[in-house]
Amino acid sequence: MALCMQTRSVAGVRPRTSAVRSAPFRGSRMVVRASPAVSEIVDKLKTLTLLEASELVSEIEKTFGVDASAAAPMAFAAMPAAGAAAAAPVVEEKTTFDVVLEDIPADKKVGIYKVVRNIANIAVNQVKEFTATMPKVLKEGLSKEDAEAAKAQLVEAGAKAKVV
Repeated sequence: MALCMQTRSVAGVRPRTSAVRSAPFRGSRMVVRASPAVSEIVDKLKTLTLLEASELVSEIEKTFGVDASAAAPMAFAAMPAAGAAAAAPVVEEKTTFDVVLEDIPADKKVGIYKVVRNIANIAVNQVKEFTATMPKVLKEGLSKEDAEAAKAQLVEAGAKAKVV
């Protein structure tokens, strides 16, 4: 991190120079090196996900009684682009699907009821009550192939269905 050295006083206030005198100069800029402990913490911070970073901020606010929202714009402006790309949330691919019955045409109820009974694994006398309200989730937590197969059975019988 490089800081600019300013030798003139501003509005009658002299700059603090106690920390500045001990640091080596390079031209008109001084180089400030972080201690090994600080460098280690910064390296660990670079590996955090956005969720972990959010949890860290919340914990720091609780522990030290501070509000980090005022400092947030500065922190994000200083974040390097590579660090921001590495901390992007990972989109998880959906692995379980639900079969939803959306509509049953009146002229095809009997055939659809048979398919619904087999898919939902319910008794014959429960099918009418089960399908009284639409849309209705027939089966939850299926694999993509099983969900598509169930939807195909419903569509073949004349129902309107979807996989979510």
